[in-house]
Amino acid sequence: MIKPGQKTLGVWMLTALVTGNMIGSGIFLLPASLASYGTISLYSWIFTSLGALAIALVFARLSTLMPRTGGPYAYCREAYGNFVGFQMAYNYWIALWVGNAAIAVAFAGYLSVFIPVLNGNHLLSFLVSAGAVWVTTLINIVSIRRAGMVQLVTTILKLLPLLLIGSLGLLFIQPHNLAEFNISGHSNFSAFTGAATLTLWAFVGLESATVPAGNVKDPQRNIARATIFGVLITALIYILSSLAVMGVIPSSQLAHSTAPYADAARLMFGPIGGLFVAAGTVVSCFGAMNGWTLLQGQVPMAAARDGLFPRFFSKTSRFGTPVFGLVLTSVLITLLLLLTLNEGLVKQFTFIILLATLSSLIPYLFTVVAQLVIYAKDREQFRGTTILGSSIIAILAMVYSFWAIAGSGEEVVFYGVLLFFSSVPVYAWMKFHSNRTV
Repeated sequence: MIKPGQKTLGVWMLTALVTGNMIGSGIFLLPASLASYGTISLYSWIFTSLGALAIALVFARLSTLMPRTGGPYAYCREAYGNFVGFQMAYNYWIALWVGNAAIAVAFAGYLSVFIPVLNGNHLLSFLVSAGAVWVTTLINIVSIRRAGMVQLVTTILKLLPLLLIGSLGLLFIQPHNLAEFNISGHSNFSAFTGAATLTLWAFVGLESATVPAGNVKDPQRNIARATIFGVLITALIYILSSLAVMGVIPSSQLAHSTAPYADAARLMFGPIGGLFVAAGTVVSCFGAMNGWTLLQGQVPMAAARDGLFPRFFSKTSRFGTPVFGLVLTSVLITLLLLLTLNEGLVKQFTFIILLATLSSLIPYLFTVVAQLVIYAKDREQFRGTTILGSSIIAILAMVYSFWAIAGSGEEVVFYGVLLFFSSVPVYAWMKFHSNRTV
């Protein structure tokens, strides 16, 4: 039995959590979403990698100073107080379950390689996606350590097809497939910005090691190491494998592919290669769902323990897991999958990931600024660190986050802002309820 707060996650499990949460559905379906931009999206990958690394460095610094459960929520509450802390927990929690819905969609898409009837059958795809969500929920209810072990194994398995595509796949590139630099119909800057916003989705999760801090061995050291290692490993794999896929499949075909990596592997290595990559991708999506499910129980639990979320979110099972938060969040994921049931797979995936990315960017922006605020409030915490260097990185991460939010598009920003503002009446209700029960 695992008790709450028991130190069960080491540096390798944490690195697997960071890498596994980023390398989920994002990389495996993104080539189809990016095909409408052209090869300018490869430059977006590079720029996004640098921006993600800047954000990761801020999270690494804050995790060293304050190794607390909750990640972005914990840091924002320290910097801005309870109200903004609640908003970040609320928004980040939404980002977690909306993102998990996108991963579930990708899971069904790649499983269609083995079960063709899933392709075009919206109801059956929904049942498969929702079923996978509830299986990972059950795993996380049983044990945090068991969820960590699942994450480690699935991360190792998912890297195999990506490494295959990103290395040997480069030998199969057809130069004419990379000749279409910008086919979006918009300016290069507009296309670059739009593609960069999409690619950022593949890095959402870089903060994963900071969230379950209460269950981490030597958190002040291991969280920072896992965060930086995870981002660097992931960025290299993303850039090389995306280059290979775009170089093998013409953009006109890639834009309509529901399993672009499997299609690329089929062209490179024949039917067996396609099946191998598709199997690896199914494992990858399942592992990512498992990792995100772990986080979606931890964040509301941390906020509930501070009195900012309803008290029932803080209750844990005999296994030390936040059962109510896990179950409620999975119910919300199931409802979102049901609401987007009639959309085409790629269109459904693209909209959901943009909304999830924006919901993550808002806590990212507040968190990187939080480092500057915490420094201004209590400089003693930063004694022995490179203050100037840390501040410059935080400012760069802030500028990048703001730019990425602006590039999300009017519709996504509109819905994202509505989600963010919905936290205000919820907070008012929480305060009213808490005062009545005192």
